[in-house]
Amino acid sequence: MPKSKRLMELMMTVNRKRRFKVQELADEFGVSKRTILRDLQELSELGVPLYSEVGPHGGYQVVRERVLPPIAFTEGEAVSMFFAVHALRHYASLPFEAESAAALGKFYLHMPGDVRDRIDAMKHRVDFVTPTRRGDAPCLAALLEAAVRQRILSVVYASREEGERRRLIQPVCIYANNGLWYCTAYCFLRSGFRVFRCDRIREAEPDASGQQPLDLGEVKLSRREAAEPVDPVRLRAELSPVGVQRCEAELWLAPMLDVRADGSGAIDRDVPGGDIPFFADFFIGLGQEATVAGPTELRIAIRDKLAEQLKRYS
Repeated sequence: MPKSKRLMELMMTVNRKRRFKVQELADEFGVSKRTILRDLQELSELGVPLYSEVGPHGGYQVVRERVLPPIAFTEGEAVSMFFAVHALRHYASLPFEAESAAALGKFYLHMPGDVRDRIDAMKHRVDFVTPTRRGDAPCLAALLEAAVRQRILSVVYASREEGERRRLIQPVCIYANNGLWYCTAYCFLRSGFRVFRCDRIREAEPDASGQQPLDLGEVKLSRREAAEPVDPVRLRAELSPVGVQRCEAELWLAPMLDVRADGSGAIDRDVPGGDIPFFADFFIGLGQEATVAGPTELRIAIRDKLAEQLKRYS
């Protein structure tokens, strides 16, 4: 095997293994230990962060911040990768904010001049519009890490109903919608899945109470549907075609829709009883494009809110 090809395959191998012994690599590549040691020295000089451990159980290890092997992109692939990261710029917070900015800079600076010119021209011709929100979500990285590793966090959450309160949660996923970040998590306070606004999570730190994590490995990117309704009430509403389109734009509401062939639709689903004020505001915003049939509490809440609005303009 040519040395250049061996070095490339060795770089991918050590990145995959993270921890290894020289003899293992020598056997795998069919060369002497001395040759592998020379190759590892060259990889280290190229920037692969290796360090050795002495002793009977020692060997080599790749530090956590690994340097990935080079990947050859076509011009179109490179441009598409650039804009995939560029599209995130509208979000005030990202779980990998510094890393995405660094990746974008590397992509741009290491491209040929004509490709950079093409990207500069495209910046003024394509955009991925997301509403700009003022609230930061500083705990995104901690929430994502806990979701991946199935760990419990102690968070301070500021809800409109209860104010700031500390609780234990085990995140399942985070997702962005309409310019805001949300976290689906198991809440040990409520003994069920809940969806949390990430900008309302003031603090997030590893739990030190000894609470055992749940096995949530089978719960995937489930968004709002993972949240079980608390004190459920039956939401029933008729929607015009325009009302359907506006509801389809809401990530949390789209799964509830039953759309007919003519474009109109209906909602007939259980929702949390505590969300009545939220649904009242939402359906008032739809105006004549929606008619709520139930529950009675929601119809009353809509009438009361409209009466308050009328007072302001009387």
